[in-house]
Amino acid sequence: MTVYVSIEEAAEQLKSAHRVLVIGCSGGGKSTLSNRLCERLGLPYVSMDRDFYWLPGWVKRDKAEERVLITETVARARWLMDGTGQSTFDLRLPRTNMVIWVRLPRWRCLLGVTRRGFRYSGKTRPEMAEGCLEQIPDREFLSYIWNFEKRTVPQILLQLQKHGPDVPVLQLKSHAEMRCLLDLLGAPA
Repeated sequence: MTVYVSIEEAAEQLKSAHRVLVIGCSGGGKSTLSNRLCERLGLPYVSMDRDFYWLPGWVKRDKAEERVLITETVARARWLMDGTGQSTFDLRLPRTNMVIWVRLPRWRCLLGVTRRGFRYSGKTRPEMAEGCLEQIPDREFLSYIWNFEKRTVPQILLQLQKHGPDVPVLQLKSHAEMRCLLDLLGAPA
């Protein structure tokens, strides 16, 4: 059974965590939160998009190579990994001390990707592979976000139960909850 923790419990556990997984729908603020957590916890930041999934120019990395890279990375002593990628939970969850699940309402995620698209249009975001220029979200991507709770969340729940039933999970459902967690962790180091 998945172990859900409160923000206060999570903040306390994060102070001694060495490996943290941040998951959730695109546009919810995973990367921003991840970077702020890394500043406070002194953990190296790993972006699944930048470090595993994409090669320059939006070329998808070979799945076998991707799994090798993820396996090597999760074997490290310390990291914070930003990305949902449920097909690799079998590699990541057994090594994770805590999962932080950014679970904002879909309208918030849609707004987030739209703002991000305009902010970084024609540029590469810091958490994306070099040469992957940000674009205004297309219909397929917006549909993925719109249907995330219905299509993706059931798979996430199954993977959490299968590969990390004892890993504590903190669900953050608003930006206010994210700020509360960061406040409990204190100022960046």
